[in-house]
Amino acid sequence: MVEDDGRVRAVYGVKCKVYMKEQIINKAAECLQREAEAIQTLIPRLGEGFVRAVQLIRDCKGKVVVTGVGKSGHIGSKIAATLASTGTPAFFLNPLDAYHGDLGMLGAEDLVLAISYSGATEELVRFLPIIQAKRIPIIGMSSNADSPLARCSKVHLNIAVQKEADPLNLIPTASTTATLALGDALACALIEANHFQPTDFALLHPGGDLGRKLSAKVEEVMFTQNLPFVTPKTKMSEAIEIVTNGKLGVGIVEQGGQLVGIITDGDLRRAMQKLGQEFFGTPVEAIMSRNPKTISKTAKIVEAGETMNHYSIHTLIVMDENSRVVGVIDSFSCLPGTRFYH
Repeated sequence: MVEDDGRVRAVYGVKCKVYMKEQIINKAAECLQREAEAIQTLIPRLGEGFVRAVQLIRDCKGKVVVTGVGKSGHIGSKIAATLASTGTPAFFLNPLDAYHGDLGMLGAEDLVLAISYSGATEELVRFLPIIQAKRIPIIGMSSNADSPLARCSKVHLNIAVQKEADPLNLIPTASTTATLALGDALACALIEANHFQPTDFALLHPGGDLGRKLSAKVEEVMFTQNLPFVTPKTKMSEAIEIVTNGKLGVGIVEQGGQLVGIITDGDLRRAMQKLGQEFFGTPVEAIMSRNPKTISKTAKIVEAGETMNHYSIHTLIVMDENSRVVGVIDSFSCLPGTRFYH
């Protein structure tokens, strides 16, 4: 009987563990689903108010001062950091600190982005008249279009969610996710409006691993081994073998040490469809792309990425100071910001 009881307890324990595991996963999935839905509800609200907010920030001659209390303050701090890192001067100011000397940070040409889910947070509401007295425009983010914050705002952005993601529907979860996402949407719209480029991003991120990658030169990442050189008279049957061995997807056509063309995958496909069996005996010069795009080995790799983006190509020939081919750089060697990057 004891052994049987032991087996029952063991089986029951396993079942409890399985049940708890399922509960945990289900609750986590429910949380993520609610937060995803909270973000989705923001999309239909994007309209004239959002456009005006972007225009106000873009036209701001001073700084964007993001403010909020508690969880809204934490989200606001991140929004300010994102704006600053993408070309919009911004910083976070806690209303409590503003009462004790930090008010001097506010300038006449600044703009305030104020965040409060209720729109009635006491510490923030006390701060609003001070901002208005300085004639500084306010963009308010709250869930209540009739809140004190909304009434003080030149533009109000609705961040209301149907339900928080936590089981008690009490903790700022879905609401803070929605607020953060809308802040990211503002930053992304401003990147587009300000024509912010990877090279601009590089200037603002000089430190750390990302900074090193952004400031790296083409010669640091280009391919230099087994470059697929062919001559204009090389038959395509031989050229294909050389290109395949080079594993770069292109053939570099030189004559007398000078670059005269390039063979791309597109050139090969079009020529095979057009020439049929005659393709293999055709000289490279008959199908090559002339005047290929090149880049200096000392150029930044973000410049290489922008060039590839501009011309919708995957590869650039790298040249040295004497106009000699020294390597190849492809889109996979570049950075986020090239549309072909993965």
